[in-house]
Amino acid sequence: MGKVESKSSRSTTGTTTAKTQSYLLVAAFDFGTTYSGYAFSFRNDPLKVHTNQTWYSGGAGNLISLKTSTSLLINPEGEFDSFGFQAEDSYANKAEDDNHHGWRQVMFFSRSWGIQIMKAVLADLCIPTLSRTTTVEDIEGNSHQALPIFSMAIKFLQTHLLQAVANQTVGVLEKDICYVITVPAIWDDNAKEFMRTAVKETGIDETRVTLALEPEAASIWCETLDVDTRAALAGTGTQYMVIDLGGGTADISIQEKEQGGTLKEIHKPTGGPWGGTYVDAKYLKFLEHIFGEKAITSLKTEEMADYFDVIREFETKKRTFSVQTEDKFTFKISATTRKLSEKFTGQNLEQRIGSLGYGDSVIVKGGDKLRVEPDIVRTWFDGPIDNLIGHVKNLLKEPKLIAVQTVVLVGGFGESAYVQEKLRCEILDKRLIVPAEAGLAVLKGSVMFGQNPAIIT
Repeated sequence: MGKVESKSSRSTTGTTTAKTQSYLLVAAFDFGTTYSGYAFSFRNDPLKVHTNQTWYSGGAGNLISLKTSTSLLINPEGEFDSFGFQAEDSYANKAEDDNHHGWRQVMFFSRSWGIQIMKAVLADLCIPTLSRTTTVEDIEGNSHQALPIFSMAIKFLQTHLLQAVANQTVGVLEKDICYVITVPAIWDDNAKEFMRTAVKETGIDETRVTLALEPEAASIWCETLDVDTRAALAGTGTQYMVIDLGGGTADISIQEKEQGGTLKEIHKPTGGPWGGTYVDAKYLKFLEHIFGEKAITSLKTEEMADYFDVIREFETKKRTFSVQTEDKFTFKISATTRKLSEKFTGQNLEQRIGSLGYGDSVIVKGGDKLRVEPDIVRTWFDGPIDNLIGHVKNLLKEPKLIAVQTVVLVGGFGESAYVQEKLRCEILDKRLIVPAEAGLAVLKGSVMFGQNPAIIT
């Protein structure tokens, strides 16, 4: 069953459900491995969910997103400076001028955290969880206590939210807001307690804060979508699977529609390290092979603005890559990357690629573009996606889940055309639903949950 209880009772995490009818507005915060954001709706129009439309990254990437990067910049005194794309761009600018010493750009869910999760799953151990002793790494590999980092981020999102609300209406005070914070369904009670403590340290009144499980929130949002989607999920006793496929992990739950329209969890949440960051890691490994590991390391540490442009461009590109893609896939090459490669390898780029034996599979076009055969790109996706598909097939074989006929795919990586097509090809006897703006389904559903907590039993 759903793990959020009424205000009169407490779960093992100490989480409470606020009585939303006494508040003017419900706001939800979603912290992802790669991107984070918020959404809100007013009590008098709960179905009209607002999201921030102005997250914008600088640089050549010009990434416009409905969420911002999960990164935080701390000044030399250990105080908050900025969050998201602004934090990345500010640190990159300081590094360009060699003024970044003492500043710390923290990636909340670093590559080492992902490796821990992957090793744990492969060894059939528990996935590492958040606790007071958990640390996160800055971009230079230095460790920092996670709790104050999360508190700074929550405070930033709250401040940004309050400004957004003030721009839309007058008369809404902070005390008029009920907050919902999303958490993965596979998190244990220690991780949920960690998040609750992080909220408390911001000064937000914890009696106005609720935790919502991400797949359950996504289910709620799907109930508000087009007629076909609602019909597929309608009817007492209807069972369906929700896959929340984000940057780091897949978070899977199975729901059943109960009488009165409420949702009940009928299977223990499961998941694994099959998110989009593993595709990113494969891409970076490919770049290291093409340009040389020293060149990419130097790009990351000395030419950070160009490095962020590389990452942001791929974030956009990977969503459009398809099973049906036949032509070579094109990536931009910055002049800096090319220059570093030639410096460290002693070869011009065309010579180096020729020496690596790719033939026509990888070519340089126009001096500033890298064109890659789609079969190579598919190898970056197939590892995590094949593991996800295998896990889903095993779940659907369980006797108690035989009635599950629909799979709902949400999350940022769920927007990938390649992921969607692979799932449709491999799970032929189930209907796959991918809602519009799948990356926002959890966030918007969390707002709906905050407006009506009783929808989860």
